[in-house]
Order: sequence, then C-alpha cells, then structure tokens
Amino acid sequence: MSVTQQLLTLKNTLPESVTLIAVSKTKPKALILEAYETGHRDFGENKVQELTSKFEQLPKDIKWHMIGHLQRNKVKYIVPFVHIIHSVDSKRLLDEIQKQAKNVNKRVAVLLQVHIAKEATKFGLDQEELEDVLKLKEHYTHITFKGLMGMATFTEDSEAIRSEFSFVKTLYDKHLGSWEKDPILSIGMSSDYQIAIDCGSNMIRIGSAIFGHR
Repeated sequence: MSVTQQLLTLKNTLPESVTLIAVSKTKPKALILEAYETGHRDFGENKVQELTSKFEQLPKDIKWHMIGHLQRNKVKYIVPFVHIIHSVDSKRLLDEIQKQAKNVNKRVAVLLQVHIAKEATKFGLDQEELEDVLKLKEHYTHITFKGLMGMATFTEDSEAIRSEFSFVKTLYDKHLGSWEKDPILSIGMSSDYQIAIDCGSNMIRIGSAIFGHR
C-alpha cells in the first residue's frame, strides 16, 4: 500500500484519544509530503541535523517531535521551532533546554523519558531520578512538562513489553499532578503500539507501519 493508504488505514483503527506521530526519520521529503497531504501534521525525527533540514524545507504548520537521544550542544538548533522534545533523559539536558528556551523567550514542551527497557543502550531516567527532577519543576520557567515517554525492550515477548508499559503508566499516574494541560503518555511503536494503547498510551510513534522498512 502507499503511504497515504497505510496512514489512513492506521488512523481509522486508533481511538480518538490517541495521537499518532508519523516517524519520518531517514524518509525523503516526497513521502513526508504524501503523508502531509492526508491532513497529518505530527512528525517525529531522531537526529537534530535531519530535523532542522526538514523544518527548513517543509510546510511550517508541521508539528515536529524530537524523539531521539538529544545531545546538550544541539538543543539550541531545535528549541525555536520544536513542538515537543520526547527524549529528556537527564537534569543536565533540562537545564540546557531551559537556558536555550529563555534565550528565545519561549516555553518548550517536554516529555521525561523513563528507562523501562532491559537494554543498557536505551536512555532514560530511573524512578528516583524522575522524582528528583519533578521536585525542581517550578524552577524551569521556560519548560512545559507534558508527561512521560518510554521505549520497551526489543523483544517478541508481549508480556514483558506489557509489564514495562504498565510500569511507566503507573509512574505517569502517580505524578499526574505534575503534568500540565492535556498530559501525554508517549509509549508504543510499530511493533508494540497495540499493547501500549491497552496500557493507557495516548501518543504512539509509528514509522515502518506507515512508511515501510528502510
């Protein structure tokens, strides 16, 4: 099926409460524009250079989501236009986002990434670090805390995935008073989004199920 068909078919299966992020990393402008022409506006990228290039070349009403690991020295390049930074995995990164957002007089929406996978290669805050950051929430005058993001272990064990998603949902609920308007739980990708939705996700990040495999 075409990108248009894949995207519309997928959207028709999702609850209204779930926001779909079309993960467009490595994909050419033509495919992104095909998705855009269906009325879709939320796109996700995982590399700053590619994200800034696409922002410059594509329609300005696209909502760009930074979903990959973000280095502090690259924050300044995306702060002026990014819709949400999903992958905030340290206090030091929050400090840099605050600094750069203050420089351009903007509030930047962020999700705090929780480490839920059994893989050392995945980033994120542990439970104690999450609570420490949230205690300092009021100091971040140029950041809007929207909720949590998590990435499950890459496995075919659906019960393991469900356990990890349920854990991050528990943390999301525990700190519900910390999240600002329309709180977000961003869990679920092409291989596991149905489990994520069952566990309470209201934002999923889908690439290959829309654009095909690389």
